[in-house]
Amino acid sequence: MCFLNKLVAGAGCLFFMAQTIHAAEVSLSVTDAGGAPVADAVIAFYDKKAPVTSPASGKIVQKNKMFNPKVTVIQTGTKVNFPNEDTVRHHVYSFSPAKKFELKLYSGVPTEPVLFDQPGLVTLGCNIHDSMVGYIYVVDTPFFVKTDDKGKAMIKLSDGPYSYQAWLPGQNKPGIEQKVNIEGAATELKIALP
Repeated sequence: MCFLNKLVAGAGCLFFMAQTIHAAEVSLSVTDAGGAPVADAVIAFYDKKAPVTSPASGKIVQKNKMFNPKVTVIQTGTKVNFPNEDTVRHHVYSFSPAKKFELKLYSGVPTEPVLFDQPGLVTLGCNIHDSMVGYIYVVDTPFFVKTDDKGKAMIKLSDGPYSYQAWLPGQNKPGIEQKVNIEGAATELKIALP
């Protein structure tokens, strides 16, 4: 009986391991309508069986009178800190529907991070330095990436059907939802944005 229990438990572990091993590396390539690579494009994948995960914390640094990174993608429920590494004070704000907030004139690190609890686009600004613009794209999924300066990104996804949306800075909303089926060990996905 003990051997049978161990065998059944072992088979369950093997089944679980087999499911997790079937994650595919998805290579993404994002271009504009002219075929040029798009840096800082955000791609979010949605799956009906997505695991519930605890969002990580985030950080957007202000240095040289710029938000760094300029584009940040986070999961709903993430708290983001805004450390000011400049020698001047900043007044960070957003009037975006997804998150309205103000961090009045400060230097150093604000005492409390800002909680982003609604999905959507958040445009950041500084009331003192109008040239400072940044973006936070808040998504309701644990599956998201941001492209590098060559328009490339990599993400691991389990086999199965997904819908995805892509967004790039300057757009007020994400692109039209598209469908994709992930199968096998490696998948390449090319996305052309208008």
